Parts: sequence; structure tokens; C-alpha cells
Amino acid sequence: MIISKAYTKYIRISPQKLRQAIDLVRGEKANQALLILAGSNKKAGAYAQKTLKSAISNAMQNPAVKEDELFISKITADKGPMLKRYRAAAMGRATMIRHRTSHLKVELSKTVQKTRRPKESQKAPQKRRVRR
Repeated sequence: MIISKAYTKYIRISPQKLRQAIDLVRGEKANQALLILAGSNKKAGAYAQKTLKSAISNAMQNPAVKEDELFISKITADKGPMLKRYRAAAMGRATMIRHRTSHLKVELSKTVQKTRRPKESQKAPQKRRVRR
């Protein structure tokens, strides 16, 4: 059951860089995730930390919720609109510069909902065909 949500839109950082930071905290406790993001050496960590604080603050509006019970149930970084600019290139040409933006979404809940990905070693071994 989702307790609270928070969105940050039009962040001036690419979604790929933002996903590097949020992959560190997916499924963690909210308080633990704040510490991980604070210790992160990524610019995207500051954006994720700010959005996570907002989600925690939204959850604290309900008096039945305690801060140490909250887990990150879902955290996603989606593409936003691209700012397109041009710069001069060789032989009178122009090349496009794409300034990418992101939308960050954080959902908190009281229960842990870690998404498990199958490891390479857990996959069923494929049978080898022998040519004769």
C-alpha cells in the first residue's frame, strides 16, 4: 500500500545519470536511503535526496505513519523534454546539442517490495547441441 508520492519534473540532468543514483537506494528504508544519497559522489544524488525528503514529508502528514517504517517501494527516472541547441562545426556546418531533462518519481510504503532480477547463475543452463 502506497503511503506517499513525490515528483520532481524537468531536472536538468539526463535520465541515465539519474538512474545511476536511484539504483543505489531502490527497496531501501527511507532513512537509510537518505544517508546513502548524502554519501554519494553524484550530482544526481542531490536531486534524488531532495525528492525523497519531500516524499517523507508528505508521509508525515498522516499521524499514523512513523518515519522509520517507510520503505522506497518505487523510484523511477523518466525522460523529459529535450532542449535542442546548435553550435558551430567545421566547414560552415552546425551540430545539435541535446540538453536532456528528467522526471523523478518516488513512492513510499510501509512494506518492502524489492524487485528481484534473476542472476546469471540462477538461469537454467541451455543444452548444447553437438554436430555430428
